[in-house]
Amino acid sequence: MLEVAIAGKQLTNAAGERFDVLGALTFRLSAGEVGAVVGPSGCGKTTLLRIIAGLDRDVQGRVALPPAARIGMVFQEPRLLPWRSVEDNIRLLAPDADEATLAKLFVTLELSAHRHHFPGELSLGLARRVALARAFAIKPDVLILDEPLVSLDAALAARLRDEIATLVDSRPVTTLLVTHSIDDAAKLADRIVLLSERPARILAEVPISVPRAARSATDIAAISAEIARLGGGIGPPADFAAPSRLTAPRR
Repeated sequence: MLEVAIAGKQLTNAAGERFDVLGALTFRLSAGEVGAVVGPSGCGKTTLLRIIAGLDRDVQGRVALPPAARIGMVFQEPRLLPWRSVEDNIRLLAPDADEATLAKLFVTLELSAHRHHFPGELSLGLARRVALARAFAIKPDVLILDEPLVSLDAALAARLRDEIATLVDSRPVTTLLVTHSIDDAAKLADRIVLLSERPARILAEVPISVPRAARSATDIAAISAEIARLGGGIGPPADFAAPSRLTAPRR
């Protein structure tokens, strides 16, 4: 289980002034659950992920992870070493990964023809695939994805979204995804956490009862519409409408 209980988080700007970036945030994900954090630009989504990953410990509150949990993280930028090949970038973080594991990842992410290429020879879409392969090669217990589909065209984003779903379904891994796209959240997540403007607080926490593999286009459209409605300035959770078969309000 991943459990987040943050009382608040401040950052310091270039002028040395402190400001609030996160308000009180409390949510949890069960083992193997996929959560999506959706919110406006600048509300603190990346800051939240950095706290969960342990990269920023200057925070009021706590994050509880399984003991000795392995964390795989995919940043907004692929962050590949330009002087190492695709395979070497992956093996650097996962030196014990066997050939069968890597070969399966390369096939799933359509990277088999690029194992010996260098980052400078890759498109942005391919580089994002390598970053995802690197995160999965360590066989993480918790996977953190910071807008992995950002700046990709619609067709490529759809393909990579499907590949992420395939990887997540291939082994039990608790996954937290940050995205600006309500549609991506509706397709990938079992639970959606909707954040307000900065300092971020939770406007809604929406569990989705329909399994990902069983969601029709109609289901996804209904989930997206519900999330858009909840994010439209409707007020605190007490104002939520009654749950549909797709979603339920936070309890």
